[in-house]
Amino acid sequence: MAYWLLKTEPEEFSWDDQVKRGKKGEAWSGVRNFTARRYLKEMKKGEKFFFYHTGDEKQVVGIGEVIREAFPDPTANKGEPWIAVQTATVEPLPKPVTLSAIKAEGKLKDMALVKYSRLSVQPVTDAEWKLVCKMGGMKG
Repeated sequence: MAYWLLKTEPEEFSWDDQVKRGKKGEAWSGVRNFTARRYLKEMKKGEKFFFYHTGDEKQVVGIGEVIREAFPDPTANKGEPWIAVQTATVEPLPKPVTLSAIKAEGKLKDMALVKYSRLSVQPVTDAEWKLVCKMGGMKG
């Protein structure tokens, strides 16, 4: 099982919007970067991801789950190679984890979020996952 981080602008699609979609979830669409697309293709049903608000917030706010693997992005023009995955919420973090807190934690200096700040879909290592969950007040 891999872990991921998916970024969204909360004004466009927020954690609360994802929660409102319920068990049917929502297509994580609109990704227009080839590296991010490759990561979307690698995602498997049941894998977890950090739901990250960009913009003024810059923080991990919750944990989501991939509920459907890669399919053609419904927002892409005909013939374009873009894909989406279907996502749903698992649970909010008791305490959001800010980008500044992640950057201040030396053990996270190699995290994709720190090194490749513009990438909207990123892998997260097991160790990074556990540490960010702990920072966010999650048990175990």
